[in-house]
Amino acid sequence: MIERLKSKRIGVLLGGPSGEREVSLQTGKAIVEALTGLGYDVVTIDAGADLVERLSAERVDVAFNALHGRWGEDGCVQGLLEWLRIPYTGAGVLASALSMDKVAAKGLFRQAGLPLAEDRVLSATQARSMTGAEQLGLPLPVVVKPSREGSSLGVTIVRKDAALGPALSAAADFEAPVLVETFLPGGEFQVGVLDHQALGVIEIVPTREFYDYEAKYADGAGTEYVYPARLDEAKRDEVAAVGLAAYEAIGGEGYARVDTIVDPRDGRVALLEVNTLPGMTGHSLMPMIARGEGIEFPELCERILDLARLKA
Repeated sequence: MIERLKSKRIGVLLGGPSGEREVSLQTGKAIVEALTGLGYDVVTIDAGADLVERLSAERVDVAFNALHGRWGEDGCVQGLLEWLRIPYTGAGVLASALSMDKVAAKGLFRQAGLPLAEDRVLSATQARSMTGAEQLGLPLPVVVKPSREGSSLGVTIVRKDAALGPALSAAADFEAPVLVETFLPGGEFQVGVLDHQALGVIEIVPTREFYDYEAKYADGAGTEYVYPARLDEAKRDEVAAVGLAAYEAIGGEGYARVDTIVDPRDGRVALLEVNTLPGMTGHSLMPMIARGEGIEFPELCERILDLARLKA
């Protein structure tokens, strides 16, 4: 147990009102069990409209943020905790907001010279009115995604012109700009980052067309995880360097998971996104990467907790 936190009341924030509520409940439960097992004074707080009152009533000294999706991952709860002067885990207000907004994040990644897929950004209105790929200016296949959601919610790979309209409409239902990117073939490789260091690179081999919500969280989805990733050492180092550079570009703190694609034809690496509050469930990649480096789940939670601080 970390000495300075022995006497602190740790509030694990979980659940919340976003579309990723169920994932957050899983993440939070695992964290509560790990910290309780290490002897910490832990209280579970399902984040709702009474969050301020709950934090006060439970006398929370430090918040372990296990929320996912909007309001918990996009800077909102981080700003609230800053206002209440409660130290918390993970990235600060600005980094959280930037990473959740895929369009804003890509702007920073471009400035940093990181490799990215070509894209188009559409308003929800434009997305609903578009009928064919010729209006996009991008060749099919493309990936259509809401710009401010996580866990692959609303993401569709479009290979045929007739499928574009429904995919755009589905993404527009999240009431945010829609991001359309050139589809990049290749394997998915994800980088775990902890306290400004790349821990390692894990390879994902999904049985589905891509690593979607079901593949990430459903039991029996059949996804294979390979650690360390089946890349030569130089390529793994390159992927890790891209991941760490992306984390730094948005001002990341604490921990993160960075998603990339490696094209098997020429080995080119492309950055997909930074997740500043990666899942910590039984199917989650950050704990798998840490375990591959000899860091078991309770220790990982403790190390993340030790990094909790006010960022403003």
